[in-house]
Amino acid sequence: MTKRQESKYKIDRRMGENIWGRPKSPVNRREYGPGQHGQRRKGKLSDYGVQLRAKQKLKGFYGNISEKQFRGIYKEANRLRGDTSEILIGLLERRLDAVVYRAKFVMTPFAARQFVGHGHILVNGKRVNVPSYRVREGDVIEVREKSKNLAVVLEAAQSAERDTPDYIEVDHDKMVAKFVRVPAFGDVPYAAHMEPNLVVEFYSRS
Repeated sequence: MTKRQESKYKIDRRMGENIWGRPKSPVNRREYGPGQHGQRRKGKLSDYGVQLRAKQKLKGFYGNISEKQFRGIYKEANRLRGDTSEILIGLLERRLDAVVYRAKFVMTPFAARQFVGHGHILVNGKRVNVPSYRVREGDVIEVREKSKNLAVVLEAAQSAERDTPDYIEVDHDKMVAKFVRVPAFGDVPYAAHMEPNLVVEFYSRS
């Protein structure tokens, strides 16, 4: 198991929030952070600390994207015309693994990355195994025929933990989704409070 995969069990506790809204989150049982000193980490954060925390939470939500990749997405958002924080969210939600997660083809962003990487997903009829692949409006995302009866897929489709957002149309009988439009920040159903404006402030310092 990679270090990034292991970290998913600690992200909620480090943030002190159930960022995916899952019933199994350790935050539901423990409100303090991970490690032997977790119960004592309650000091007030500096402005930098608040911004860093916002960045770590947003990055963690999308399967704990690597820092290099996440910074690259921010830089692209900053180059484009418009509200950088809104554009940042739009770029993150256009990731193929994010769409697979939002469409409820699997239960978690971590599972979505693995599912895409193992070649279970078709985009417009062609197999795509790159989790960071960027979908466009109108793209059709489908679980491969051979993968539609996998336990992880059936479990996710039947789960009542979360709903599919309205910027993605899904037919769970056929395991097909259509990316209708790029969402605004207010359209994205985060289970925890996200502050992309603070992420922009964090990167703007350097």
